[in-house]
Amino acid sequence: MPDYGHPLRFGSFITPTAAAPRRPVDLAVLSEELGYDLATFQDHPYQPSFLDTWTLMSYAAARTERIQLAGNVLNLPLRPPAVLAKSVASLDLLSGGRVALGLGAGGFWDAIEAYGGTRLSPGEAVDALDEAITIIRGIWDTSDRSVLAVDGAHHRVRGAKRGPAPAHPAPIWLGALKPRMLRLIGRAADGWLPSMPCLQPGDLQRGMGVIDEAAREAGRDPAEVVRLLNITPDTGADDLVRLAVEDGVSTFVVMGDDEGGLRRFAALTGEVRDRVAEARDRSGVRERGRVRGPASLAGRLPGIRYDDLPPELAERAVEPGDPAYARYRSSYLRGGAPGLVLRPQDVAEVQAAVAVAREHRRLPLGVLSAGHGISGRSLNHGGLVIDVGALDTVEVLDPDTGRVRLGPGARWADVARTLAPHGLAISSGDYGGVGVGGLATAGGIGWFARSHGLTIDHLTAVEMVLADGRAVRASADEEPHLFWAVRGAGANFGIATSFELTAHRVGTIAFAQLAFDAGDTATFLERWGRKIEAADRSVTGQVILGARHGGQRIAQAMLVVDADDPDTVVERLQPIARIAPLLQQQVALTTYDQVMGLYSSDGPQQGRGEPHTHSGLADHLSPALAAEVADLLDAGTSSFFSIRAVGGAVADVPSGATAYAGRSAAFSLSGFGTGSGFDTAWERLVPHLSGSYLSFETGTGPRWLERAFPPAHLARLRDLKRRYDPTGLFRDNFFIEPASDAVEGPAA
Repeated sequence: MPDYGHPLRFGSFITPTAAAPRRPVDLAVLSEELGYDLATFQDHPYQPSFLDTWTLMSYAAARTERIQLAGNVLNLPLRPPAVLAKSVASLDLLSGGRVALGLGAGGFWDAIEAYGGTRLSPGEAVDALDEAITIIRGIWDTSDRSVLAVDGAHHRVRGAKRGPAPAHPAPIWLGALKPRMLRLIGRAADGWLPSMPCLQPGDLQRGMGVIDEAAREAGRDPAEVVRLLNITPDTGADDLVRLAVEDGVSTFVVMGDDEGGLRRFAALTGEVRDRVAEARDRSGVRERGRVRGPASLAGRLPGIRYDDLPPELAERAVEPGDPAYARYRSSYLRGGAPGLVLRPQDVAEVQAAVAVAREHRRLPLGVLSAGHGISGRSLNHGGLVIDVGALDTVEVLDPDTGRVRLGPGARWADVARTLAPHGLAISSGDYGGVGVGGLATAGGIGWFARSHGLTIDHLTAVEMVLADGRAVRASADEEPHLFWAVRGAGANFGIATSFELTAHRVGTIAFAQLAFDAGDTATFLERWGRKIEAADRSVTGQVILGARHGGQRIAQAMLVVDADDPDTVVERLQPIARIAPLLQQQVALTTYDQVMGLYSSDGPQQGRGEPHTHSGLADHLSPALAAEVADLLDAGTSSFFSIRAVGGAVADVPSGATAYAGRSAAFSLSGFGTGSGFDTAWERLVPHLSGSYLSFETGTGPRWLERAFPPAHLARLRDLKRRYDPTGLFRDNFFIEPASDAVEGPAA
């Protein structure tokens, strides 16, 4: 039989004994410490001396960090497949993609029947398992927007909603011996998991042949099926090497619960790996990670070296033919169709991903942190996307000083929830679904902007991977020029892997929602601007306007007051509430994390096509600017126009202190529109603006950079671009062209 080239892996096979309930978990932890790749658990739900295997796996997942977990094998007749699919996906998401689904058709039918299961004949059990696999994969297939309906003889779902999908392509391994089951493996499963003590001479080789033939008949590559084997602790290195290079077994799971046996077997694994690697070198067998079938391979794009990815990235890479690809077809507003998505799990893997990007220099490059974004530039069409969502740390380093560390893949709603028990918060945009990485390198205009400044004003250090692959730390003392650039133009200089910030003290706050009659739009805006600028700094918020309905235009205002005394809140809001007829009002005392949770969708993103938005910063809402905005809205070219309050603490920071330069602005304007009419109307606003905030801008080209960065800032950024990214690897998110000549001195 062939050596399929799968990576060699080793695992433990643990009994879920209830007599010492923590013992199985301790053995899983030990397995991880000894370097095993997976820990598996027997599953006999009817056995009174056993723990429930799924509960045990969940507990083991919480106690471990790296090791993969699986049932060996789960008893399907007592586990409904749709619910099992959700259980697997849930634990896979919670554990960071560490779950495999080992399944068995049944056996011990008296005990199964006693526990409420249905006795099946061998043929019926195979049919039931086939139906279950269809249901499980259907639940996981969130790319299909239809409801799931499977009308099987043994398992059925009628109009089931799909999801969630696992964090990684969770494999389905089947424990089987008979030909019909083996053919099912070849046709529909991802792995064969027999036990050596149950095999007769020749069974292993015959089983491999049946699986391979069935796979080819189904249009699959036989190497799509991983070959696992439960073995006894006394299996020697010679036998393991022979089973790997002659029979195609790549994963060996040692049976038994003896700590000493686990240690002794672990001592063999290094020798076995070396000998198998030497044998593969002699025979020319190339190690391969995840194997995709012809249908998946058909989605590959020319010019991308899919088969040359580093092993640590290849296993989790997402290609157009993969089930997980649906996640990368849509952002919040924009559609996408990347040719390859890399999903690094740590800094070293980010470095490896950047190396892949350098090797594919001609491809568009997107960097995706998490969640919501207006421009959608994290995705692209036909290019490479580096998804750092797995780097989602939210860590309070010192609650007394407010020092925190955040990963780029965390979402701001999660940050707010984690900081709230410590009485801390970071002003971080107005939508909790935004990812940390994109906002913390751009600016961060949020609910506390006037009282606490921008998000970048609280940034004390950032760790990032540069275009040349170096991992560096930038702060006021380390790489200070890079630190300056990252705070406002970070997307041009590398991939941030960690942020350190100083959170501020926040307790109870007030959140107000006011609806105004803004029929006289220009007058309303002018008054709004004056009252917001005159308001106490504790008041920050935004107003949203759209088209008229029945001749009436309603302005929806949302305001945060950083105060917990009701009388103080009313006093500070009252002047604003009087600027126009008030149609509706609601004011509640709450907490910052609850406000962020109001605007944080956890559902799949549905963006399609290309959003069309423009952004500007204004020092004041002057009568002339207010009139132009009113005309733009009345022309019907914008259906959504937002004016966010800035000023206050934002203006306390000198313009030259960060790459973000718009410190004089009291307001940030952004509009969604369509067609050239919107562009023309926006250009009439530009003479009244003092800058632009690129996070809300979809326009591309030099003029948009020139509006966002004053000449001295842009010159300095171009010089730093030449120093840190001279080839322009990071060029697909408001590309700053490297300078041809050095620029001396900081920006004014």
